[in-house]
Amino acid sequence: MKRLTWPSWMPIDPYILALIATVGLAALLPARGAAADVASGASTAAVAFLFFLYGARLSTREAMDGLRHWRLHVTVLACTFIVFPLLGLAARGLVPVLLPQNLFEGLLFLTLVPSTIQSSIAFTSIARGNVPAAICAGSFSSLAGIVLTPLLAAGLLGNSGGGFSADSLVKIVLQLLVPFLAGQLLRRWVGGFITRHKKILGYVDRGSILLVVYTAFSEGMVQGIWHQVSAVRLAGLLVVEAVLLAIMLAVTWYGAKALGFNRADRVAIQFAGSKKSLASGLPMASVLFGAHASLAVLPLMLFHQMQLMVCAVIAKRRSRDADDTVEPELTAPAEGRVEETRTAVGTATRSG
Repeated sequence: MKRLTWPSWMPIDPYILALIATVGLAALLPARGAAADVASGASTAAVAFLFFLYGARLSTREAMDGLRHWRLHVTVLACTFIVFPLLGLAARGLVPVLLPQNLFEGLLFLTLVPSTIQSSIAFTSIARGNVPAAICAGSFSSLAGIVLTPLLAAGLLGNSGGGFSADSLVKIVLQLLVPFLAGQLLRRWVGGFITRHKKILGYVDRGSILLVVYTAFSEGMVQGIWHQVSAVRLAGLLVVEAVLLAIMLAVTWYGAKALGFNRADRVAIQFAGSKKSLASGLPMASVLFGAHASLAVLPLMLFHQMQLMVCAVIAKRRSRDADDTVEPELTAPAEGRVEETRTAVGTATRSG
């Protein structure tokens, strides 16, 4: 009998399943009392370690090599930290008819986090776009997000999200920025070790994020936050996020064309400028929102899976259309770079 498999054009990221299982565990067995204190301390340490690894992995040389594509990077940054937040603010008009205030805050936070790196690169490769530009664009976005995301959250969410204050800003600096800078400073000595053990440290990365999710959702369960959200409200959130993703995919593709970018660059701009990073957003939310982080990250978790499924379809369609739509003199360099990068990129559905 032929085995039934999930269509390859509609991937379910296994990590999303792990996140869902973690949420289920927090719902059934939330951390309470002394266990909650231990989980909170471990989560804080995990967030700091994550951003240390982010800093240690970012190659300054690669970032400098990508500066020649500054117009492309500025375009991606503008999409990520200007266009996205403006659309998030526009969604305020849906409160309370379609979205409750708490889910709107989570949706707005979603629009503030940086772009993905790995999945943007993978989809750009599949679609035969400018892979080196996607690498640099994702790296620049992640670096900028360490500073811009907390500042934008403080300015746009104010006290409604997580009680932003001078103490919150100090916590952000100590938990996010200081470890990141330490990673950059120590990269010369630890970079080789991280490269050699990249696969193992990748599991550490994901395990740390699962711990952050468990802690956040446990706090939400103990405080009864989940009783504030109904199935109808969640359905409304999915509709809003689908519209948000559709708008950004259109803006990045047709906007890049209007700005005069060739096809290879437009592919990189579309996949780097229309996506949001779960790996960066979850730890940031735990710092910014505290006990309210469980609802704050829900829109991001849903959007992450949605963007993977939709972008997988678009990337494969772009790869089939490439030969008919791209002029040889424009695509030859990008296609050569893509072929060199394909084997290193791997599957397009990994979390970014």
